[in-house]
Amino acid sequence: MSYCRQEGKDRIIFATKEDHEMPSSAELVADDPDDPYEEQGLILPNGDINWNCPCLGGMASGPCGEQFKSAFSCFHYSTEEIKGSDCVDQFRAMQECMQKYPDLYPQEDENDEKEKSSKDLEATPMEASAAEEKGSS
Repeated sequence: MSYCRQEGKDRIIFATKEDHEMPSSAELVADDPDDPYEEQGLILPNGDINWNCPCLGGMASGPCGEQFKSAFSCFHYSTEEIKGSDCVDQFRAMQECMQKYPDLYPQEDENDEKEKSSKDLEATPMEASAAEEKGSS
């Protein structure tokens, strides 16, 4: 004898062997290609941005989500010769927002920057002396 019972939010269904002997009468519904919650990639078939795409890493829903959406939309729909060159203000607003949340949007570590600048300084004298040698030959 099959039966169903509810335990909190869960529904428990007990089925008998006889219940499973009958073929299913369930009808499959075709997937909606315009469903924005379906994993479709970054750009939906209609050309809109899929803000639910995991490829965005949650940027569209964080504390700077609106600024991110504004900047990304501007870039995506930009028709300028240098794509996105008309979006500087939106990207600046996004960057300013991100700087308010350094734990969520970490900037380059200062130690990394110091290492890079010291490597650049070390490379500069060698390049200069190499250039002098070429000039004197």
